[in-house]
Amino acid sequence: MSVHSEPGVEGRLPEGYLLRDRYRILGLLAAGGMSAVYTAQDLRFTNVRRTCAVKAMVNSAESPDARAVALRNFEREASLLASLSHPGIVQIYDCFSEGRRSYVVLELVQGKDLETILTETRGFISEGSVVNWALQVCAVLKYLHSHEPRPIVFRDIKPSNLMLDHHGHIRLIDFGIAKVFHAGEKGTMIGTEGYSPPEQYRGVADPRVDIYALGATIHHLLTRRDPRKEPPFTFDKCPIQEVNPSVSLGLVEIVHRALAYEVDDRYSSAEQMRQALASLPSVANSHATVRLDTPTGDRDGVTPLWRFGSEDEIRSSPAVDNGTVYVGAYDNNLYALDAETGELLWKYPTGGGIGSSPCVYEGVALFGSVDHALYAVEADTGRVRWTCPTQGKIWSSPRAAFGHVFFGSDDRHLYAVNVQGGRVAWKFETDGKVRSSPAVGEETIYVGCEASALYAVDMGGNTRWRFRARRGVTSSPALAREMVYVGGQDRYVYGVDAQSGWLVWRYRTGGPVISSPAVDDQVVFVGSADGHLYALNAETGRLVWRHATGSQVTSSPVVFNHRVYFGSVDGYVYSLDTEAGDLRWRFQTGGPVTSSPTAAHGLIYIGSSDRYVYALPA
Repeated sequence: MSVHSEPGVEGRLPEGYLLRDRYRILGLLAAGGMSAVYTAQDLRFTNVRRTCAVKAMVNSAESPDARAVALRNFEREASLLASLSHPGIVQIYDCFSEGRRSYVVLELVQGKDLETILTETRGFISEGSVVNWALQVCAVLKYLHSHEPRPIVFRDIKPSNLMLDHHGHIRLIDFGIAKVFHAGEKGTMIGTEGYSPPEQYRGVADPRVDIYALGATIHHLLTRRDPRKEPPFTFDKCPIQEVNPSVSLGLVEIVHRALAYEVDDRYSSAEQMRQALASLPSVANSHATVRLDTPTGDRDGVTPLWRFGSEDEIRSSPAVDNGTVYVGAYDNNLYALDAETGELLWKYPTGGGIGSSPCVYEGVALFGSVDHALYAVEADTGRVRWTCPTQGKIWSSPRAAFGHVFFGSDDRHLYAVNVQGGRVAWKFETDGKVRSSPAVGEETIYVGCEASALYAVDMGGNTRWRFRARRGVTSSPALAREMVYVGGQDRYVYGVDAQSGWLVWRYRTGGPVISSPAVDDQVVFVGSADGHLYALNAETGRLVWRHATGSQVTSSPVVFNHRVYFGSVDGYVYSLDTEAGDLRWRFQTGGPVTSSPTAAHGLIYIGSSDRYVYALPA
C-alpha cells in the first residue's frame, strides 16, 4: 500500500509516496506536459541504497479512446527502451500502471545535460569537447538506425536530451517520441522547433532527421545561438566562425552538411558523419601516441614514457606479448601498440565496447566484446581468425591453456573453445552471469558468477565443487599454494581450499570487492570499493596493512619487483611498497582508473577512463 492516497490527476507525487510497495519517491527531477520524472529509492535492495528514476505519465485525456492511445504510446516507449542495449542509452528496469498514471522505472544517470552545461559555461565550450560528445552521439545513432527488425529514429536530438554523466559519457534520455521507422510512413510531426528538419514537419521520420538535429545541436554548443530563436531552416546559413572564430573550418563544413535543407545533401548515415568528425585534425591528434617529456606525477616526478589516445574510455587491462601491447576500448576497437614507443600497429573493430581484457596465446590475440562474441585475431596482423558467438555480452577476460581458451558470458555459461579452430569443446552452465575471469589450474578451472557462486570445474566441463558467497562474485579468482582467493560483492575476501571448496578464512572490507586478488610471497593484495588496497596474510586472512585512496578500488593489483601497482576511481595510478604499503608514487590521469595494470619491460601499462593507455616507469 502507498503511504499516501493517490494524488489527483494534476497533482505531483509527494516525497515518501510508495509505488507498488517498492519505489519510494525522493523528489521531483523534471516536469512538463503530461509527464514528470522523479528520483526514487528501490526498496527491494535492503543492504544498499539503490536509487532510480521514475517517469510518471498522467493520462488526462477526456475520452476513453484518447486515453487508450496515450497509454499505448507510453507502453511503446517502455517496450522500445527494454529492447535496447547500448552504453549510451539509459536502461529500463520496470513498467506498470496505477490508476490514471503509468510509470516506467529507469536507470538514474548522475550528471548534467548539455543545455545545462552550456548555460553554466562562461564563454565558448571547446571544440574538442563538442566533437567528443558528437562522436558519442553518432555511435548511439548508428546503433539505433541499425536496429533490427527496423531502424529506430530518436527524432528529438537536442542539448537537453543529451546527458553527460560523471564518467564523461553521453547518454540519450527521454525516448518519449522515438519511433520504429517504417519506410514511406508519415505521421504526426513531433520534435523541437529549430532542431527538426523540414521533412519532420511533414510527418516524415527518416533516420537523417537525427543527422540534422545533431548538426543543429553542435552549432548551438559551438556558438551559443539557440536554433529555437532563429527563422526556420536557416541555421545552416548562420556563420559559425563569425560568432566563434576558434572553430576549425573542417568542423564548420561538417555542421553545414548535416544541416542541409534537402535530405539527400546530408550525410547518408550516422556512421558517415562519425567518420567525418573522426578525421578532424583535433581528433586525429588526440588519437595519436604522445611521448611525454615533462614530469606530470605528483610524487617522485614519475613521468610516463608515452600515452596513446583512443576514442572512448579504456577499462580493459593491457596484455603485453613479444614487444606489443594489446588493449581494448569502449570505442569497440582492440588496439595493438608498440610496447616501446606506443605507436599504433593495427586495430580491429568489433560490434560493441570491449571491457574484456585480451590474452595472447599461440600467436592469437583473444578477447570478448559486448556484441556477444569472443574474437581470435592474429597477433601480428590483426586479421580475424575466427569468432565464437554466445547469447550474452562478454565482460569476462579469456584465459588460454592446453590448446583451449576459457571465458564466461552473460548467457550464464563458462566456455571452453579450441584456440586453433574456434570450436566449442564444452560449455558449463552457472546460476548467473559470468563476468569473473577464470583461473586455470592443472586439472581444474575456477570462476565466479553474479549469482554468488564460485565454481571449480574439471577439464571436461563437470562440477567438482561450488562455494557460495553472500552476493555476486565479479572478482576473478587467484590460484596459489592449493588455495583459491577471490572477492565478493558481499564485501568479503575469501580464502578457499582449492581441492575441496571449503572455506579456510574470510576477511570483511568496507565495500564490495570487484578487484581481483594478486598473490605474492604469502600476501594477498586486493582492492575494495571502500577506497582501500588491502594486504592480507595468505594463510590466515589477517590484515597486514591497508592503503587508502580517494575513491573505489575496482582495479586489480599487480605485483612487480616488491612493489604493488593498481588504479583507483579517484583517477590515480598507485605504486606501493609491498612490505609496509608505503606510497612510492602516484600518477594522475584524467579520469577514473578501473583498468588493471600489466608489468613488462620495466614499465607499467594501464588504461584510464580519460581514453588513454599509459606506459609508466615501474
